[in-house]
Amino acid sequence: MIRLERTDVMNIENAIRGARNPMNSWHRIDSHYDEEGNYILGENDLDLGSRLCKAGSDHRKFLRQIFVSVDITAPLYWWKEYDTYKVGTTTNSTSTMHKIHSKAFEVEDFSTDHMNEATLATMDLIIKQLETLRVDFNETKDKTTWYSIIQLLPSSYNQMRTCSMTYENIRNMYTARKHHKLEEWHTFCRWVETLPYAQEFIIK
Repeated sequence: MIRLERTDVMNIENAIRGARNPMNSWHRIDSHYDEEGNYILGENDLDLGSRLCKAGSDHRKFLRQIFVSVDITAPLYWWKEYDTYKVGTTTNSTSTMHKIHSKAFEVEDFSTDHMNEATLATMDLIIKQLETLRVDFNETKDKTTWYSIIQLLPSSYNQMRTCSMTYENIRNMYTARKHHKLEEWHTFCRWVETLPYAQEFIIK
C-alpha cells in the first residue's frame, strides 16, 4: 500500500529561464501562467527542455531546479528502498521513536493488501500484542516495554513522510524502479506520470 498526496511542483519558470542562460536565448521564451496560476510551457521552451533531456545528464541540469513536494504514506519495507536516494532528497517523517505509543494499533496502520489468510491471522496476533505493549508502556513508562514495541514492529507498518525532491531525482527513480516487483513502486511510477511535463522531461 502506498498513498501520494498533496503534490506541489515548483520553480518550472525559473528552471526553464536558467536553461536559456548558456545561449542568451531569453527572447525565445514563450511560456506563460494560466488563470489558475499554472506555468504553461510554450512550444519553444518545451522543445528546448526536451532536447536538453535527450542530450544527457550534463545538459539537463534544469531538471535539478524543478522541485516537488509530496506527502507519501508507505510501509517501512518500501521506505527502506526509497532511502537509497539520498542525494538531493529530503524527508520529514512521523516519528516511531516519539509517537508510536500515542494511538491504538489497528490493522489499518499496516500494509496487508497482499497477505494471504494465514498471514493475516498471524498479523492480527501481532497487532494485539503490540497494543498490549502500548497500553502497558503508557501505564508504566518502562523502557524495556518501549523497546519491545520498536523491535516487534513489522516492516509492513505504514509511515507518512513529507518528501522534497527534484525532477532529476524522480527521473532516476522512475528509470530504476518502473519494473520493480513491489507494487508500491508501480503506484509511485504512475504518480510520476501525472506530474507536469513528465512525458517530455522524465519518461522519455
